[in-house]
Amino acid sequence: MKLILRADVDALGRLGDIVTVKPGFGRNYLIPQGLAKPATNANLKAFELERRKLQEQADSLRAQAEGMAAKIAATPVEIEVRVGEGDKLYGSVTTANIGDAMEAAGIDIDRRKILLAEPIRSLGEFEIEIKLHPDVRGELKLAVVRHGGPIEEEIVEEEAVAEEAATESVETDAAESETAEA
Repeated sequence: MKLILRADVDALGRLGDIVTVKPGFGRNYLIPQGLAKPATNANLKAFELERRKLQEQADSLRAQAEGMAAKIAATPVEIEVRVGEGDKLYGSVTTANIGDAMEAAGIDIDRRKILLAEPIRSLGEFEIEIKLHPDVRGELKLAVVRHGGPIEEEIVEEEAVAEEAATESVETDAAESETAEA
């Protein structure tokens, strides 16, 4: 079945291309979604008149996607997770978690557009790719951090400070008791 594409379709073609697809794909998906028309002479002539309007719409969508990509790049997102010993996450960070965190940061995006090869299973900073348009991809800076308390190095530092303070108070108490005895 030959069709004229009315929009860019991933792995098939761009606006205005004449493509050959299986009849079921054309009848059941492309035509009902408004992504294509049958490639008849009448439709070819009508498409040439409609092409400019469709191209303007496509350019508008691309510009919106580029603006969203800039907003995503400018907004770092942080997800707090519970961790066990050795900073092992309980579970993992998935596209649903990332989508919720982005929504909380003021960026509304469909989680299916978040390209994550595999779930995140460790603490750290990650760059996540987001497909906003067939030609535009955004980069999200994601920080996965420990939920609640400080990280282990800070805990060790706090314990060292507490030990030092305790040692100083013991020395001070000992010095005061020596002066009191004298």
